[in-house]
Amino acid sequence: MTPKVEFHYDFGSLNSYLAHKVVPAVDKRAGATFTYVPILLGGVFKLTNNQSPIAQFKDIKNKLPYQRLEIERFVKKHGLTQFKMNPHFPVNTIQIMRGAVVAEMDGFGKRYIDAVFHHMWEEPKKMDEPEIIRAALDGSGLDGVRILARIQDQAVKDKLLKNTESTVARGTFGAPTFFAGDEMFFGKDRLREVEEEIEAQKARE
Repeated sequence: MTPKVEFHYDFGSLNSYLAHKVVPAVDKRAGATFTYVPILLGGVFKLTNNQSPIAQFKDIKNKLPYQRLEIERFVKKHGLTQFKMNPHFPVNTIQIMRGAVVAEMDGFGKRYIDAVFHHMWEEPKKMDEPEIIRAALDGSGLDGVRILARIQDQAVKDKLLKNTESTVARGTFGAPTFFAGDEMFFGKDRLREVEEEIEAQKARE
């Protein structure tokens, strides 16, 4: 049986984007299936009394410059030449995360995820303004008007809320978070351990 890994993500999380770009290589090597689970990172922070690294470490000397260095190293190591820091960061992602729920429900999840990560972190835009979201989605071959209409559905709102509450109940405090079987892993730098857990699961079968 193919091992399954859940990838809990928010488009506003740079580390979720970086992990997203590396996941295909892990998938290819380990032969696992990654299921993307949209969550609202702001909601996770509220439920766990957590903060973004920028807020959490703003008064700690040398901490944020070192974090930027680690990002640069990761980008270089994995050849992520399309990456650009979003000048509008932080972006309120509630609309595009609800859009991810719509895409999952309606069967075009992968196309939507690739497109929105692209418009957040490769051709960065202010992806919390409806007209910018619509134009970006249309430019990626998706129906921006329809998606923006669908995100108003109560079932879509409820699903994103449920995903967020459920992931916190399982131990999540940030993004990206991965679940491989019963094991939880936090952060893009834990993908090596995720891959090791996949191999361990395969060995136990």
